[in-house]
Amino acid sequence: MEKLALISDIHGNMPAYEAVMHDIQERNVTQIICLGDLVGKGPHSEQVVDRVRESCDVVIKGNWDDFIGNQVTDPVLLWQQERLGIERTTYLKELPFSYEFWMSGKFVRLFHASPRSVYERIQPWDSMESRLSMFESSEACGDPREADVAGYADVHNAFLQILKGRMLFNTGSVGNPLDMTQASYVLLEGNYHSKEPGTFNLQHVRVPYDIELAVQHAKDEQMLDADAYILELRTGQYRGRKKT
Repeated sequence: MEKLALISDIHGNMPAYEAVMHDIQERNVTQIICLGDLVGKGPHSEQVVDRVRESCDVVIKGNWDDFIGNQVTDPVLLWQQERLGIERTTYLKELPFSYEFWMSGKFVRLFHASPRSVYERIQPWDSMESRLSMFESSEACGDPREADVAGYADVHNAFLQILKGRMLFNTGSVGNPLDMTQASYVLLEGNYHSKEPGTFNLQHVRVPYDIELAVQHAKDEQMLDADAYILELRTGQYRGRKKT
């Protein structure tokens, strides 16, 4: 049995990232996989990128990772770009779309938002048809088969649903949770890279972190949209103004 830690949506929040990594280090995890959105929203995107590159075995691309290197005019995005620099934004743009593997006889596909796009948003309360489509493959994925287990991020809402015998789950967000004010990640436990049926375990983990330290970081760095970011950290409620 091996244990994988799945993290996502760190969004430049170093106190949350460090709290989650400390928790992971105490759990005998074999591999750490990041499902994207390392950057944006928080004040320390450049630090998160550097740390994730050191600590994670697999990193896939999120929507922020994809568009942050584009030509923009929004002052908030320009502020993030300047801190990241060209080398980091190039690294983010070139990240793979998905990660697929077998575990305890189940075919697992991980992606950021949907198996079709980093920009397609599927919530846990969306239609059954939309949620079942998350098990499908697409030209962006590596394997044409449907997944037995589909895991994603993007919506910052941690959940697990069993849909017609298959498992759909969301990791929640490390640095910008929008369901409760604690960092979120997932542990997968089973026989990694094995097609033989075996024990398979999925666990959501919530980690408290120093929210007021993250708030102070945003203030110290004089973020242009600090008020909206701080409100999200303190309340877990989405500002509803732009993409997460």
